[in-house]
Amino acid sequence: MTAPARPRNPADLFWSFTWLALQGFGGVVAVVQRQLVEKKRWLSAEEFVESWAVAQIMPGPNVVNLALMVGDRYFGLRGALAALAGMLLFPLLLVLVLAVLYAHFATHPAVAGALRGMGAVSAGLIAGTGLKLARSLRTHPLGPWWCGLFVAATFVAMTWLHWPLAWLLPTLGGLACVLTWRKLPQVQAPEEAQAKVLP
Repeated sequence: MTAPARPRNPADLFWSFTWLALQGFGGVVAVVQRQLVEKKRWLSAEEFVESWAVAQIMPGPNVVNLALMVGDRYFGLRGALAALAGMLLFPLLLVLVLAVLYAHFATHPAVAGALRGMGAVSAGLIAGTGLKLARSLRTHPLGPWWCGLFVAATFVAMTWLHWPLAWLLPTLGGLACVLTWRKLPQVQAPEEAQAKVLP
């Protein structure tokens, strides 16, 4: 699946990422994936997975890193700054207002119950996005079995072994990168041979 569409200009990036950020209460990744891949089609599913993986290993908030990469991809530094401003400007103002309101009403039982309910919705959004993105792993050079093994190992390391992210990324992430790098020549050779046969 290709991503033929592109933002019209940096202003389009700014307002698109502003709208994404304002929708992303509790789980921006679900909203970003749906908007960038399914609606706007600025990225294919595979490109989104690759970009999200890079955004996660970079320092700083994942979605901000992704906004910078998408903006830079289409308009260079201007696009990166426009996407970054969209992610931060209006959400920052909204968060400041909500922080003041929360300071006044945090002890109210209804507010505490609503926040607990939002936690469950956030977990559901992230899990649903993970399942949707898992479909793109079928075309991964390692194949679905190896990818599934790495997903399971990451889940076990995070939930039961309580590995910190600083250990998890270099060990499992590094191993997955090395195995993918070694597998790429085997995957690319048949594709190149087929390309030579076809007129």
